[in-house]
Amino acid sequence: MLVAIGSDHGGFRLKEEIKSLLTEANIEFQDFGTYSAEAVDYPDIAKKVCDVVVSGEYTRGILICGTGIGISIAANKVKGIRAALCHDVFSAQMTREHNDTNVLTMGERVIGPGLARMIVSTWLNTEFLGGRHAKRVEKISALEI
Repeated sequence: MLVAIGSDHGGFRLKEEIKSLLTEANIEFQDFGTYSAEAVDYPDIAKKVCDVVVSGEYTRGILICGTGIGISIAANKVKGIRAALCHDVFSAQMTREHNDTNVLTMGERVIGPGLARMIVSTWLNTEFLGGRHAKRVEKISALEI
């Protein structure tokens, strides 16, 4: 698995925590910015991460901003992305099992680093169930313009 990760300034500290988790888990990743707490626009970071996920160069993406909301909205504008905002472990599991999400978004101002680590671990280690869910994911893709 190869993970693309990015954040705006509001998610910078949590991104650094998640990078530590990925390193500890021996999961390869690339940081697509931002590289400091200086203000940047989250749509720019979302586009960088989502483009490499859609291209197939990276397996999945993780995006973080202050609330996770803005970066999630931006990510879901990219054709081929199924991004889910998760602030609990159950949602992280279900979004992989039922929706085959390829991008996880979180908010640094909403959750702490311990919970974020559990969410990311669950999301990365949960497989898509397919079956009846595959038809629904296909219908989601059909909605894309």
